[in-house]
Amino acid sequence: MRRRLLIQVMAVAALPLFAAPAFTAGEGGGGSGGSSTQCKKGEVWDKKLKKCVTPKYGMLDDNNIYEAGHDLAMAGRYDEAIAVLSLAANKQDPRILNYLGYSHRHSGRVTVGLGYYEEALRIDPNYTLVREYLGEAHLQIGDLAGAQQQLAEIEKRTGKGSREYGMLAEQIDHFMRS
Repeated sequence: MRRRLLIQVMAVAALPLFAAPAFTAGEGGGGSGGSSTQCKKGEVWDKKLKKCVTPKYGMLDDNNIYEAGHDLAMAGRYDEAIAVLSLAANKQDPRILNYLGYSHRHSGRVTVGLGYYEEALRIDPNYTLVREYLGEAHLQIGDLAGAQQQLAEIEKRTGKGSREYGMLAEQIDHFMRS
């Protein structure tokens, strides 16, 4: 319990250190496709203009920022995802916080990722995708009890049949076999 609290405090304290945009990582495949993963490094897909653009504050609405950040994160372009997601006007959007956490976690900054996940859950405790990713983060730091707690929270909200429950249960089983 003390260890988890210490991790959470450190994660929240570290959040401001990673809020500034930085377009530095990832390789893109240029071109004019319909998603940010098709854009070159440092650009995102603008649905209105139907082309890749360099994102700037206020240029894209938060839904477009979320979609671009999500696409970049899922493509493994984590630092670009962080830079794009950091442009959101609503810094309390749980979707934005979730993928900031995801991108930081997958970039090796697990403690920072934990802070974003915790903030997203403070805003929306029923957001089970955040709980799945938070459980995976706990496994990354060797905290099986923390992962199991998130699995139980997902089960309370969606039952055992949800995608999030199945994914986290699989990760826990793999962790326990390792």
